[in-house]
Amino acid sequence: MVVKRLSLLISFFWLIVLAATAQSTKHSFEIKDGNFLYDGKPIQIHSGEMHFARVPHQYWRHRFRMMKAMGLNTVATYVFWNFHEPLEGQWNFKGDHDLASFIKTAGEEGLMVILRPGPYACAEWDFGGYPWWLQNVKELQSAEGLLIRRDNPIFLSYTKKYIDRLAKEVKHLQITNGGPLIMVQAENEFGSYVAQRPDISMEAHHAYNAAIKKQLVDAGFNVPLFTSDGNFSSNGRSLFEGGYTAGALPTGNGEDNIKKLKDSVNKYNGGKGPYMVAEFYPGWLMHWAEPFPKINPGRVARQTEAYLKNDVSFNFYMVHGGTNFGFTAGANYDKNHDLQPDITSYDYGAPISEAGWRTASFDSIRGVMQRYSKEKLPAPPAPLPVIAIPSIKLTKAVNLFELTEKLAPVIADTPVSFENLKQAHGYVLYSRKFTQPVSGTLKVTGLRDYATVYVNGEKVGELNRYYKKYELPIDIPFNATLQILVENMGRINYGTQIIHNQKGIISAVYIGDQPITGGWEMQGLPFENEPGLSALKGVKLLVNSKVTAAKNKAAIAGAPVVYEGSFQLTATGDTFLDIETWGKGIVFINGINIGRYWSVGPQQTLYIPGVYLKKGMNRISIFEQQNAAWQTEVRTIKEPVLTKLKQVER
Repeated sequence: MVVKRLSLLISFFWLIVLAATAQSTKHSFEIKDGNFLYDGKPIQIHSGEMHFARVPHQYWRHRFRMMKAMGLNTVATYVFWNFHEPLEGQWNFKGDHDLASFIKTAGEEGLMVILRPGPYACAEWDFGGYPWWLQNVKELQSAEGLLIRRDNPIFLSYTKKYIDRLAKEVKHLQITNGGPLIMVQAENEFGSYVAQRPDISMEAHHAYNAAIKKQLVDAGFNVPLFTSDGNFSSNGRSLFEGGYTAGALPTGNGEDNIKKLKDSVNKYNGGKGPYMVAEFYPGWLMHWAEPFPKINPGRVARQTEAYLKNDVSFNFYMVHGGTNFGFTAGANYDKNHDLQPDITSYDYGAPISEAGWRTASFDSIRGVMQRYSKEKLPAPPAPLPVIAIPSIKLTKAVNLFELTEKLAPVIADTPVSFENLKQAHGYVLYSRKFTQPVSGTLKVTGLRDYATVYVNGEKVGELNRYYKKYELPIDIPFNATLQILVENMGRINYGTQIIHNQKGIISAVYIGDQPITGGWEMQGLPFENEPGLSALKGVKLLVNSKVTAAKNKAAIAGAPVVYEGSFQLTATGDTFLDIETWGKGIVFINGINIGRYWSVGPQQTLYIPGVYLKKGMNRISIFEQQNAAWQTEVRTIKEPVLTKLKQVER
């Protein structure tokens, strides 16, 4: 009994010691007297942006160590609302979605954390982070479009639910509670949106921004708040005017002119700093069918040094881009293209590549940071293993129309959007049978976004929102079926068009001047999971043999096909799927959607993280929309191809 009591006393003693130690290591962070103060001492924030949603959670620690080796002391991340609430009321904070684990791991690696929860993010992410289902909330619909980013009680009721749920996950990790989280951003680049919406009063804009800030505070975020805006619009007017909100530090995006930055911050922050560039661009985003932006490591290094010399804190956007796995890539809009879809890779030309490798920019920045560091920077961690798989045989294939024959259609007089079908992503097949022959020009002006058009399963052409191609000649014989397979290529994430983001066919289909009404059938193909051909029952499989290939060549040329294969591995590692000879589609590895490919480039490989592979048997499924050539195998290589532009389509 005495021994037991003594043991309990010793355990209690050590608990007190541990608690005292934890208390003694608790730090403080505040904005005061024009400075960022860490434990009461002025510091510069040297941050890098890395989105946990774009990197497998098994790799987070490796990337943090790369950042430390580059000389950074902070990591910043957006939080994408739709990543955590894909369906209303259904939340996901596990695995790659485990934001709390991301923050904890960063703290363990000696990094402070900046959180950018939006609720609007942009970030070349689908719908700027908004959940697609907001478009089905009746009270948010109006003649002008979706009522978001507004001082609207209905919209704000949804943002409050999101912010409150987010706070429940991470508020205990704020530095005020002993964690590494030092700052939280209120809204995002709102000044740009304000400049684009002069139809809404500045008073109303400011009321919305203030409401988001209040929701953050009410939810329990008690670390310093900040806003982030580009400094000047095209007419020379400061975007801080619309984006700033009282009680939050204004910071600038992409501002190389230090004097202009400081003047703007002084104007909206009581005549004092601190000064921070919340998005310092060492690279840039990439769209399909457009050149890969050129990177100048020397320019980035020189600008880094200018910030270091002039007491300007900064956040590299991006320091490590990662990947738009699945259907997470967003899109832009401009006068030349009704949609500019982002590629699957979010490499961004960042100092740490998509696969976590050091680059010329990494070395240039590290060299500058070392000169201004009082301590020797740690060596970069070793790169993760890389493998190549010379040949993966594709042993099964099925015409997509064999699959759709098993799906019960939705029937309507006119085409129905993805949203009305309660489908977030993927594809919808629109079919309409004609009992009389008809010829003319097929017009689908409401196409969102890419369509392959068939008559009785035979391909007759493609329509494409990027090239503003909304019509083609068509000849439909007696008792034939028109089939339009529509792909959602990512919702717009920036600008005023974000309020017009429905997908599928959203207006009448015409042949000539005649609208085609009555008898439309819609079959949803969300591809949330791999097709799994081995498990399909009653579906006619096409076998990849020379005889079958020759026999079916005419029948399947141009038909949408799902291919499947398997391969054995004795060791795993990162690799890159070579899809240069393919047309357009998506790929699943062991049930995980690794993203979209398109032959136009510039991306000609898809990154496969080694953690998605396993020793022993692995499987691959590829949905090929164009299928110009019968495919029998695919391979992986050790280097990415992200700069090979072809632009073969119009």
